[in-house]
Amino acid sequence: MKPAPFTYHRAGSLAEAAEMAASLDNARLLSGGQSLMAMMNLRYVAVDHLIDLNPVAEIAGITIDGGRVTLGAMTRQRAVLEDAALAACCPIIAEALGFVGHVQTRNRGTVGGSLAHLDPAAELPGLAALLDAEITLTNAGGSRAVAMADYPLGYMTPDINEGEILTSVSFDAWPSGHGWDFREFAQRHGDFAMAGVGSLITLDGDGRIDRAAVVLIGVDDGPARLGDVEDMLTGEPPCDALFAAAAAMAAARPMSGDALVTETYRQHLSGVLVRRSLAQACTRAGEAGHA
Repeated sequence: MKPAPFTYHRAGSLAEAAEMAASLDNARLLSGGQSLMAMMNLRYVAVDHLIDLNPVAEIAGITIDGGRVTLGAMTRQRAVLEDAALAACCPIIAEALGFVGHVQTRNRGTVGGSLAHLDPAAELPGLAALLDAEITLTNAGGSRAVAMADYPLGYMTPDINEGEILTSVSFDAWPSGHGWDFREFAQRHGDFAMAGVGSLITLDGDGRIDRAAVVLIGVDDGPARLGDVEDMLTGEPPCDALFAAAAAMAAARPMSGDALVTETYRQHLSGVLVRRSLAQACTRAGEAGHA
């Protein structure tokens, strides 16, 4: 199929894009286009104006300033995956990006496009939730910041107002020596995950967990931080019994079901993935502490 007729606009700068977004009726922003163009071709989405952000270089790039990481919205997923400095301070990002689509889609897909699309099984929103990220949104009048915890308003509904453009996402890197793991289960590589999990762990001098972050993707309307699991882990020595208890707690939460994947199956998958992910994250943290 082909999209419904629309007028194409090529923005030369962020200011120009913001002015277009404010003045054009029924406009959508084009970044990587890996989801939007397919939806337009299937006529799930019909727009009157399409504003192309690809020439807007000022909102692309990776900045690491001390412990603060900022990813521009137009940064390609491939650039994030292959950035050595980012991999050194936040290795979970490269691990997670390896699950995103295929080489071809990562070459075009962008950080901002994934965060704005907000598919509940997408890896980048899950990482943003795991890292307590902050989303920057810009319009013709200025910018505002939204905590990732407050950003999803519902199923594929981000807190983006009319005329706003997602320009960056930023977060504090975890300290050197932390443990990490990201894994998911899909029927085929490149498919959206039936369930996925990301884990971050730090250990104290006695080898006990002194900080934990765990997120599930693909099981709810958006990324699901497991605050109860994190609280239960904190202060405990890593062991199989602890990981099993965390897995049971994760699997007990309500989850979405559909015609292909039942809630019960997602709960089972989530428990298995959480147990394995925590074990790997703790192993990596222990290895870093003895390096």
